[in-house]
Amino acid sequence: MVTDLRDTVRAVEAAAVRELLPGLPRLLALGEPTHGEDTLLDLRNDLFRQLVEQEGYRTIAIESDCVSGLLVDDHVTSGTGTLDDVMEHGFSHGWGASAANRELVRWMRAHNDGRPASEQVRFAGFDGPLEMAAAASPRQSLTALHGYLAARVDPDLLPCTAKTLDRLLGADDRWTEPAAMRDPARSVGRSADARELRLVADELVASSDAQSPHLIRTDSREARDRACLYGRTAIGLLRYHYAMADPSPNRLTRLAALRDLMMAGNLLALAERGPLLVHAHNSHLQREKSSMRMGGMPLEWWGAGAIVSARLGEEYAFLATALGTIRHQGVDTPAPDTVEGLLYALPDDRCLVGASGLAAALGDTRPAPRVSPWFGYAPLDPAHLAGSDGIVFVKDVPTAGDRAEEARRGGVR
Repeated sequence: MVTDLRDTVRAVEAAAVRELLPGLPRLLALGEPTHGEDTLLDLRNDLFRQLVEQEGYRTIAIESDCVSGLLVDDHVTSGTGTLDDVMEHGFSHGWGASAANRELVRWMRAHNDGRPASEQVRFAGFDGPLEMAAAASPRQSLTALHGYLAARVDPDLLPCTAKTLDRLLGADDRWTEPAAMRDPARSVGRSADARELRLVADELVASSDAQSPHLIRTDSREARDRACLYGRTAIGLLRYHYAMADPSPNRLTRLAALRDLMMAGNLLALAERGPLLVHAHNSHLQREKSSMRMGGMPLEWWGAGAIVSARLGEEYAFLATALGTIRHQGVDTPAPDTVEGLLYALPDDRCLVGASGLAAALGDTRPAPRVSPWFGYAPLDPAHLAGSDGIVFVKDVPTAGDRAEEARRGGVR
């Protein structure tokens, strides 16, 4: 079977992706089965550089806070702020501590230096301002949208003044209460103020849309896009806080679905700007329903990739990443009857395999699902192979110490 598979194996390169797909898509999604491994981010960085230099891609979007990501985009396009500052404040989920993310930002800034705006590469976070334990206050997005409109249209057309908005928002710590993730009664999301803010947010977005002929004629595309981002984020956060206050059994499923809905809205907006590479967990980018266990309950919902794929059709392509070993996390050599075991038998340290070629090599064989001993790694689901355009396989994920030693010897760029 490995011999049959060899004909479908390619290097993980932009040219190989172009050969694999009927045409390079507007949105190319590269998933990962675990977070926090710079080996996977190095691979992402290499592919993005090639897509920029060879295929005309101009944007990379990662699973990080969409509003904080504006700081990174400002830095790579205009040099605003220092690299240290944007790594500390421009990423969520702790991603700013990653050496590979730091190298991505450094390369993007160097690439853009001296280039006209039309040739510059752009950075975007596409996740909401959310963490596993809490969600952000809608203050930043709501006040930014209100300020944008107040400076450009008749203030009497807006649903409230800045002072009223500030009063309704109140203290930020009531929105970010960590206990609210587990206890709906601790959430502010269904308070009278929160309900009124949902109406205010809707009216602000409606005002922006109603004034779009004027705003498009008199303002930059960049300013308009950011105002739309603030509107999407404000409405998404207020929906999320409302769901956090829901005591029903479906609460966690709704929260997961709302997060991915926010992601999908951001990706669709980015895709209007031109072709982009998006990088996130496989579960956010796959075409099938996503699932997990949380709070002892099984959850199932449509992820961002499924929503975007339904909207974009062939303009969306998904490459899932599968791994052989992460020995420092207890993930050892995969069993030979799993998809990962089949790919592990290949001689390549990393490779790209077409999903159709893999299916042909498997024939009537049904691979066994791999079971991970570590909660932080999600093995490839064999039932999802048909929903992927290709599989990126990385044989072994080294520790940070091993990576540093390889770099010292010149084995890692």
